[in-house]
Amino acid sequence: MRKDYYNPMRNLAIIVPFLAAALFSAGSTAQQPQTTMKAAAIESHEGVTISAQPWVDAANYKAKFPKKSPFGAGVVGIDTIIRNDSDESMKVDLDEIRLNVTVSEDNRQALESLRPDDVADVVTGAKIKDPTASHRSPIPIPTGQKVGRDKHWVEIQKAAADAGITSSIVAPHHSVQGLLYFDLQGQIDLLKTAHLYIPDVRSLEKNHPLMYFEIDLSR
Repeated sequence: MRKDYYNPMRNLAIIVPFLAAALFSAGSTAQQPQTTMKAAAIESHEGVTISAQPWVDAANYKAKFPKKSPFGAGVVGIDTIIRNDSDESMKVDLDEIRLNVTVSEDNRQALESLRPDDVADVVTGAKIKDPTASHRSPIPIPTGQKVGRDKHWVEIQKAAADAGITSSIVAPHHSVQGLLYFDLQGQIDLLKTAHLYIPDVRSLEKNHPLMYFEIDLSR
C-alpha cells in the first residue's frame, strides 16, 4: 500500500479548512452511525463499507443489558456498522452471516449468528462451566432445546433485539448499526483468528450481488 509522508506543521494551515468542510458535508448528506469506525476492522467495496468490532469487555454491555449480560454466558456481541454510500438500496441476508473460527489445526468452524430468542435461551439456561475443561474444546452445536421463558427471558430477548441490527435493508447513503451475537462458550481468544463472513449483500433495484465480505477481526 502506498504511503505519503508530509510535514504536519507545514501543512496544518491548509489541512484544517478542508477537514472542517469535509466533516460538515459528511454530517449533512448521510445518516451517521452512532459510534466511530476508528478501532474496528473494516472492509469496503462497491459502495458498501462494513465495520466490525467485538465487545470483549463486560463494561461494553452495561448500557444495553443493565441486568444480565450475554457476555457473562459466553456470548460475544460484534458491533457491526453497514454503510451504504451508493445510490441504490442494499439488502444484507443476516441469516447467512457466519463467524469463522479456528478451534485447533484440524477443527475450523463457521458459527451461525444468534437471534434475540437464541441469546435469551443461552443466557437464561447457561450452566456453570467446568474450569478443568479443555480451553480449546470444540464449540457444541445448539440442540434447539428451549428453556423456560419467564419474565427474565423476555427482558433479555427484548434487550438483545433492541441492541441488534434491526433492518436488513440499507437505504442509499445511510447506515445501519447493531450487534451480531455469537456463542463462543467463553472462548474469547478464538477471536484472535476469527473472520466475520458476510456472503450475501445485493442491490435491491438490480438484484445484483456484491462480492462477499470477509472481515479479519484479528486486526
